[in-house]
Order: sequence, then structure tokens, then C-alpha cells
Amino acid sequence: MAGPSFIRAGYVPLLDSAVIVAAAAKGFAEERGIILSLQRETSWATVRDRIGVGQFDCAHMLAPMPIAANLGLGPLPVPMLAPMVLALGGNGVTVSNAVAAAMDRLGPSGYDASPATAGAALAAVVRQRGEAGGTPLRLAVVHPHSSHNYDLRYWLAACGLAPETDVEITVVPPPLMPDALAGGGIDGFCAGEPWGTIAVRRGAGRIVTSRAEIWRRGPEKVLGVRKAFAEENPETLANLLLALGDAAAWCADADNVPELATLLAGPDRLDVEQAALMPGLTGRLETAPGRSRAIPDFMVFAGSGANRPDHGHGRWLYRQMAGWGDAPFSDHGLTIAGETFSPQLFDAATGVVGDPGAGAVTGDAGDRPAGLFDAEGGGAGLANPLVTCQFRRDIKTLGENPCVMRRSSCERFGTRRRASGLPAATTSPACRSRQPAWTA
Repeated sequence: MAGPSFIRAGYVPLLDSAVIVAAAAKGFAEERGIILSLQRETSWATVRDRIGVGQFDCAHMLAPMPIAANLGLGPLPVPMLAPMVLALGGNGVTVSNAVAAAMDRLGPSGYDASPATAGAALAAVVRQRGEAGGTPLRLAVVHPHSSHNYDLRYWLAACGLAPETDVEITVVPPPLMPDALAGGGIDGFCAGEPWGTIAVRRGAGRIVTSRAEIWRRGPEKVLGVRKAFAEENPETLANLLLALGDAAAWCADADNVPELATLLAGPDRLDVEQAALMPGLTGRLETAPGRSRAIPDFMVFAGSGANRPDHGHGRWLYRQMAGWGDAPFSDHGLTIAGETFSPQLFDAATGVVGDPGAGAVTGDAGDRPAGLFDAEGGGAGLANPLVTCQFRRDIKTLGENPCVMRRSSCERFGTRRRASGLPAATTSPACRSRQPAWTA
């Protein structure tokens, strides 16, 4: 009889590493004949590089990262698959106390009740800073090829802000974000829990919106697997998917939340206080000292098909990558992204019967997923990545004078946003004096 299979896996200390951590620590992997050896890393770049050189067989990964690897982006790209989703949602947008105070003054009352009104409040702050000749706000994300980056950009653009022109976007490893915010190195960040909660509890900032509200039930973390490992070890991978499915069901059980928080809080895991993990695990976020807000589906580990990859989600993430200039846009790229998120291996392991033709969509279909916050208003968001990519190139060629750049970009921005189907009012706020249309 064959012995247990040994699998090397990396993860970043975030709340949404719960499934892979529980699979190893609670014995779910062992029950499926797998020795799951976990290695904690502090940055996504390190996870990417270690899987690229073959030191990891698989990893807890940002959803766009396997797509980026298959497109040949970044150093040491290797063919990868994303045969399982490990978590939906779980991110928050946290801003400094100074920015939050300005949003309170300039934004609509109760603006944090929705991404649209929170975005309107932030746009008012950005506009005021621009009129006063101030420097753009600096917002941090965890990695260029991350849903944090693309969700943040989608939210900003849909609310009338031009990323990289009206605000600066930089990269900071997740565990360092609260300190960067407290020290004034950044004005805000988009990161997974518990780092938003920790920033709030340290008195460094406030949470103003969340990924679950920008794109409800959107895939956040996936199991990234080297394609060569999957092809050489199909039975082992199937057993791993089953073990992770068992762990996901355990993590999703509300009765297990206190034990899960204790497990994740340990010094060899997230190394934080257990109490800092409870808001994200329960979905009741501490948005400011003494204030909390329940967010439906803030973080989802299992249930209603949460763990099954979706071709369309892969293509949508690729459209965002292309739309913001991180990859050229093509039907071939859409096919690669869709195949990266193929549910075939998941279905085979779990016995799920899916739609075999779901991966055939290309070209102009749009792939706009359900759950985007601006869907009710009829906006098309960034459904046309070619338009957005051209807008980004136009901004980069406008010159060094920030006043000229902003005056020039405003008309271009409005024209291209209208071409994408967004309201004409969502022109760049850096050179206009009126409130966004939806704050009237």
C-alpha cells in the first residue's frame, strides 16, 4: 500500500489562509492520505517566486496570480492551474484618520453604508486636495496582480477617480500595512483581514468599504497549483482538493469560529491576538473605534458553490488586468484566463456535474459577473478593457505638468467612460468643482 503523499504549500498570514491552515492543522489532509507541509511567507512576491522555482507544489494565492503566470507576466512564470477557490471576499479599504475625517466633512451622511457613497466621499476629498495643490493620496495594495488592486481601481474609477492620476497606488506587504498607515507612509490600503481591523484597533485609521460590497462573492484566494505537479500527481491533487473541501466546510461552520480564530492567531500562523480575527470571521467589522457594521458574505469559505472555479471569473479578472495595462488584451488571453479557472479537476474530485461548455465564451461577451456594486445603476464599469487601457496610456503621455495633465485628462476620461457605458458625470474630479452626480 502506498504511503501518504507529501505536498509543499506556501501561504501568506491572512484570515483567508484559514482553509489551507485548517487542512493541515486539523487533520483533514492526513485523513485523505496527505502530509501537507506549510510554509508561511510575508509577501505574495515570495510565494510567486518560490512556486516558480519549484520550492512549492501549490500555494494559497491571490486569484489573478495563476492567470498572470500563464500569461508569462512577472519573473519565473510557470504554467499553473487554480482548481479550487479558497475564499470569497475578506478584504477591506482602510484610510487614515485624517482622510476619514475629511470624508466625514465632505461626504454624504452615513457614506460607509455603500461603496458608491463611500467613493463619493473619497472623491470629494481628492478634489479638495487637488484644488489646494496638495499631493495625491497614496493608497497601497498587496501585489500588482491582486484582486485588491483591481477591485480598488474598479471602485475608484466607477466613483469618478482616475487611478494613477487622482490617486497614487503602491505595493506594501499585508502585515506591514497598519504600520505604514500609522507612520504616514500611505494614506490608505486595500488588504485582507485582519490587517484593516488591526489598523483600526491601533487607532491608525478606519475601514470605509469592503471587497464583499464592491464585488459580492467574488473569488479572492485560490489554490494555485503548478500544472506539472497536477499532471504528474492527479490522484494526490484530487485528494488534496477533497481535504481542502473538508477543511472549508469546517471553517464555514459558525460553531467552529472561536477554535478557528485560536488556531490562526498562533505565533506560527498570523501571530496576532485572537480578538483581532473575530470581526472578519463573523462578518461584523469594527470599522472605527467603538463602531461596527455587519457585512453580508464578508468572507465565505464554503457553500453555494463557493469553492468551484468559474471560467467567467477568470476571464473577468483578465479583463481587469488588461484594462489597467498589466497585460495585452486578446481572445487568446481570455481563453488562457478561462482555462486557468477551469472547474474540471474540482468537478472530477468532488463529483460535481458542471456545464462543459462554460469555457467557450470569448471576445465581446463581457463576462461581467453578478455582485458588482454598480450593477443596479446600469453602469458597465470597466467591461471594455481596451477603452480603459487606452485611457491609461493617454494619461501617461500627457506630460509632467500636473495641472496640464489633469485638465487634459478630464475630457478624455469623460469621453472614454461614456464609451464604456458609465454616466457622463463620472469625469475626473481633479479639475471640477461640483459634487459627483449621485451625491446631489
